[in-house]
Amino acid sequence: MKKKMIAISILLVLVSALSFAGGGNESAGGKTTLKVLNYTDLTVANAAAFEKWMWETFLQNNPDVSIDKEDLFNEPFHDKTNAYIASGNIPDVMYVWPSGRSTGLHQNKLLKDLTPFIRKDNLQGKYVAVALDPTQQASGYQAMLPQSITASHTFYVNTEVLDACGLKPAKTYAELKAQVPVLKAKGYETVIMPNKDTWVMQSCLFSAIAGRFCGAGWENKILSGQAKFTDPDFVAALSFIRQLYADNVISRNALGIDYGEGPGLFATNKSAYYIDGDWRVGSWLTDASTGEALISPEKQKKILVTVFPDIEGAKINKTTSVIPGVGYAMSAAIPAGSPREDAAWRLIKWLLGPEVLSRRLETGGIATPTRNDVDFSKIKMEPMQVAVGNLGKEYSVGTCVIDGVFHSDVYTPINDGLVELGLGQKTGAQVAATVQAAYNTWKAKN
Repeated sequence: MKKKMIAISILLVLVSALSFAGGGNESAGGKTTLKVLNYTDLTVANAAAFEKWMWETFLQNNPDVSIDKEDLFNEPFHDKTNAYIASGNIPDVMYVWPSGRSTGLHQNKLLKDLTPFIRKDNLQGKYVAVALDPTQQASGYQAMLPQSITASHTFYVNTEVLDACGLKPAKTYAELKAQVPVLKAKGYETVIMPNKDTWVMQSCLFSAIAGRFCGAGWENKILSGQAKFTDPDFVAALSFIRQLYADNVISRNALGIDYGEGPGLFATNKSAYYIDGDWRVGSWLTDASTGEALISPEKQKKILVTVFPDIEGAKINKTTSVIPGVGYAMSAAIPAGSPREDAAWRLIKWLLGPEVLSRRLETGGIATPTRNDVDFSKIKMEPMQVAVGNLGKEYSVGTCVIDGVFHSDVYTPINDGLVELGLGQKTGAQVAATVQAAYNTWKAKN
């Protein structure tokens, strides 16, 4: 592990070596310089090689541009984004979410509307409709281009572990609960989730559970005043999360597992099931530079990719939570018609173009690209990539991702409440009351 971390650190230095001084200037040394804030998880297989190729290729094809790039991951990335928002001076090009953790960028109108650029280059038909739907973004306009359509909840099933215990994949929650003592007797956890980072439970499971108990479009009823977080359905969804921990389907130890630790635990057969987003498959694939994988292609055949089992009492089942994925945006402060604006748009077009998205798909960076012109027949994929690509067949309804719909003033109390439920410190009704009070305060200000 120590050698791996040293290697990752070296790769991070190599990737960041593309940085040049002078970000934000119209020109430096005869070149237009772009300052870029990028999100990079170099623990993911192929990430370092992919990032190096992506940025170096752009610079080779655009010799009039230089890049001052900052690579960060997880909370350090979001902390830096918030610092930029507070200063009102953001980088020229940024990796952003359509809402959620990037809401501040959207609501403060710090991102430029990309619609005129998309129309100028006739790109409307090159992307799936939801990618160009401004209502899917917290800004209310086309502030960013997403690279994928994301299922934020995915249920990974290790049939090798189940077979060792004489079990089959659980189809209902009752079956899942009944497997807990059987798996424990053999030394296995039932479900692993890396819940130390509070967003994970909310985004990767509770959003889907809330959709099941409250029904599709439940968030619109709250936003329109037709429903409240304290209504029985939402309370029932919260109470179900408390029950998950009480039943030891998810151990309270999950609250101490860092997001980066989870994939390794699942890969080494520590549990029968694992919950994360569809993007996490990239962590288990073969690294082209080493030929090694956390889960070998042969073993990947024993991993099923589906959604959480049916829950008795839920309004709907066979659902997951779906949202346009992350992508890139341009600073609204860049002067219109300037060389910097032209360079920033060229970069965004490249980052969200068919060549980059094809390689992201091939290396496991995304599961469902937003471009219509990605040729799947030319892309070699490992078994888990194929399984994630077929995830859409495992559910019939997509519901909202909570931090993609509500302001941080609202979803943060939900995140915190989910931890309190896990620890048994509060009931579903108590958390619901806290969230409703936070929503009322937010609503009064907006």
